[in-house]
Amino acid sequence: MSLLDVKNLHIGFGQKDVVHDISFSLEKGKTLSLIGESGSGKSVTALSITRLLPATAHVKGQITLDGQDVLNADETNLRQIRGQKIGMVFQEPMTSLNPLHSIEKQIAEKLIVHKGMSQHDAQKQVCRLLDQVQLPRLKDRLKAYPHELSGGQRQRIMIAMALANNPSLLIADEPTTALDVTVQLEILRLLKEIQKSENMAMLFISHDLNLVEHISDDIIVMKDGVVQEAGKATTIFSEPKATYTKMLVAAQPGKRSDKPETPQHTLLEADKLAVEFPLTKSFFGKTKTVFRAVKDISFAVKHKQTLGIVGESGSGKTTLGLAVLRLLNASGRIKFKNEDILQLSQKQFLPLRKEIQIVFQDPYSALSPRMTVGDIIAEGLRIHFKDLAATDIDQRVCQALKDVEMDPEHRHRYPHEFSGGQRQRISIARALIMEPELIILDEPTSALDVSVQMSVLDLLRNLQDKKDLTYIFISHDLRVIRAISHTILVMKDGEIVESGDAEDVFKNPQHDYTKALFNAATLKGLAA
Repeated sequence: MSLLDVKNLHIGFGQKDVVHDISFSLEKGKTLSLIGESGSGKSVTALSITRLLPATAHVKGQITLDGQDVLNADETNLRQIRGQKIGMVFQEPMTSLNPLHSIEKQIAEKLIVHKGMSQHDAQKQVCRLLDQVQLPRLKDRLKAYPHELSGGQRQRIMIAMALANNPSLLIADEPTTALDVTVQLEILRLLKEIQKSENMAMLFISHDLNLVEHISDDIIVMKDGVVQEAGKATTIFSEPKATYTKMLVAAQPGKRSDKPETPQHTLLEADKLAVEFPLTKSFFGKTKTVFRAVKDISFAVKHKQTLGIVGESGSGKTTLGLAVLRLLNASGRIKFKNEDILQLSQKQFLPLRKEIQIVFQDPYSALSPRMTVGDIIAEGLRIHFKDLAATDIDQRVCQALKDVEMDPEHRHRYPHEFSGGQRQRISIARALIMEPELIILDEPTSALDVSVQMSVLDLLRNLQDKKDLTYIFISHDLRVIRAISHTILVMKDGEIVESGDAEDVFKNPQHDYTKALFNAATLKGLAA
């Protein structure tokens, strides 16, 4: 017998329907995954099950949980359903947890409100829940606040809150998107262990097909609010029938197939590069203790090649990139075209800024919402090429948009009018227009859907061949690093633990940390 039954579900806002006639069922102990790209209707469908959609939404159809009609439940019954029968884990724990309340108060609140527990009994249960989600050390830090915890710890706190009242259904909406691969594997193992011990049903929402393939019993593929395909996970991935499903499966990054031509000269070389941040200062302002974010590392980047830098959060990847750009103070040597740029004053380095550009991680915050696309792309030209006429600037903006495969007429529009993938192309155009030799790309595809991610990677490879560009590509996604890089550095705690030809490192990793990263990325040991 099914625990959850959804029949002929329609969801709309105003005159627009965002979910069209979706039906599915979910049994106890099983995992059903909803997959699809942004805007496909996955999260909206999940929110309708808990009646958490805004009042402006109109919902038709039938949702039954353990024989109880959800859509027609009154407030009293609905509160009971949300508090005791359904637990929900959201994508971003930092925005889902209350920053003003301790972790103890936030977990205990569900026990006190929905089970009527006393404060004393609730505290005991909080400690048991922390053991369940494998956070025993936090039992001595119950008064800690969310900002004092790591991303993985915050997500485990969210899971503890969701499991507080032993729900029969857990809805997990992109619960590992913001996490490193090793933490992701830990969270997924935890969810599977709890599901097995509690015989809990799980509705899992994700755009990561590799993850979904390993965790799901059944899968529903959605596009524009319509079910494209549904069935057993093994069948969906081995024999996809819908064109859209085939596209998603084919869009997974693979290894870089092209090989560098004849050996290139070294464009950038770092020697004993170090970056430190002061932790404490004396009464007179003198630094007493420091945190070494990058520790005396050395590497080289060849002209027309891509150096991939991979590692988890806090490994020093982005700090390294910012040091190369002279946006952070560093010691050691950075030679760009045989000139030690760390010895240059800011004024002396200014002409070189146009030759070293950066594309940031988040295309939504990287572009000014108050400027047109044309002004955003042209901003660097106006700073570094002050003698250029307005018509010449406009021509170069048009060409930059063509280079990233966008319509030049879009230069008169604003960033909010574009999708995430289009915004990232605008960011790339902003870097390209300066005609740089080196572009640093800091997690440029992490915020994008899988098909958009692949189109951006294809664009970057094509631009590299066409314009003889050199890239430093920073990412925690090993599949993306493999698809774009010729050589890679693996970083941990500010140090390089392994480096070499990309395929050699992927095929035969030497360091234990590299092996652990690769095992986590391929989800070894996680079975549906």
